[in-house]
Amino acid sequence: MEEKKPSRTGAIIGTIAAILLCGCPGLSLCVASIITVFGVMPYSTTVNGNTTSGMAPTWFGVVGLCLSVLFIAIAVVVPVLLLRKKKEAAVSTLPPQGPLPPAS
Repeated sequence: MEEKKPSRTGAIIGTIAAILLCGCPGLSLCVASIITVFGVMPYSTTVNGNTTSGMAPTWFGVVGLCLSVLFIAIAVVVPVLLLRKKKEAAVSTLPPQGPLPPAS
């Protein structure tokens, strides 16, 4: 009889989803955060006709870098865990059912 291989379709779909949903946004956030850390990320807001503009604070960039590292780590760890080869279960031998001989 042929041994049936487990399907890896779910693992592949999970890998692609992790890369698209965590890896790509993580890399984009990393680039924007680096720009913010260097102090060149402009912003402008308009509330009730009052317009304000300036540069985003550096701590926004630091927080963004931490989040981007987290997203990128998720995008790396999930495929590694999903696509790794699982060890085959070792055949265990059962102890004898009779009484054990006396130790000398």
